[in-house]
Order: sequence, then C-alpha cells, then structure tokens
Amino acid sequence: MHLNHDPAAPIAETIGFDQFLAVDIRVGTITEAAPYPEARKPSIKLVIDFGPVIGRKRSSAQITAHYTPESLVGRQVAAVVNFPPRQIGKFVSEVLTLGFPDETGEVVLLAPAQKVPDGGRLF
Repeated sequence: MHLNHDPAAPIAETIGFDQFLAVDIRVGTITEAAPYPEARKPSIKLVIDFGPVIGRKRSSAQITAHYTPESLVGRQVAAVVNFPPRQIGKFVSEVLTLGFPDETGEVVLLAPAQKVPDGGRLF
C-alpha cells in the first residue's frame, strides 16, 4: 500500500461509513521512546499506553526530523490499533502512529488539542 502525502493529490476514493468505523483510531500517551538506528530510515521506537482495555503497544515511527525520544515521553498521540503487527527490522510495530506531512514531507504527529483519557476512540 502506498500513501500519497502530496497535499495537491486528489481526494481518495469514496468509502462507506462502515469502512471508516472499521479503522480503530485511539489516543494514547507515549511512556517510552528510544532511537532505532537499525531501521532503514531514521526512526524512533515508541511504547504507547492506550489505557486499561488496550494496554501498552509498540510502534516504530519515522519522526526524527521534529522529535527526539526525550521530547516524546508524556505526549499524547493518535494511532490505528487494529492493524496486524508489522515487522520492521528486528522490531515488531503493533500500532500505526498517525501524523501529517509538513511542507518538506516530514511527519508531524497527530494529537488532541487538550489532554483526553487514554484509549478514547476517534469519531
């Protein structure tokens, strides 16, 4: 699957509301962050706490342009929690951390404007 990050790209194909509901996007707090120098592209390994029901999940994110591991701990982020785990080198990424491209294509994390309970689902 290739995602087009170009802001001038046309709108994706129309989907039904049920298809949107199938994607489970939740908010969580980053509890651990560490460099991942073994990755092909510069990345940071994250542990994100999604609350008592989902628990802690791991993610690898290509976010080194705007973030350091130290700046991420305690930050809330949004992630897709119902994709199958993905092997990224020696690391298994369990969730897809979400962001938007800046003007140069680097990732800016998606986060709520104010603190919300971990595990809350996007609607």
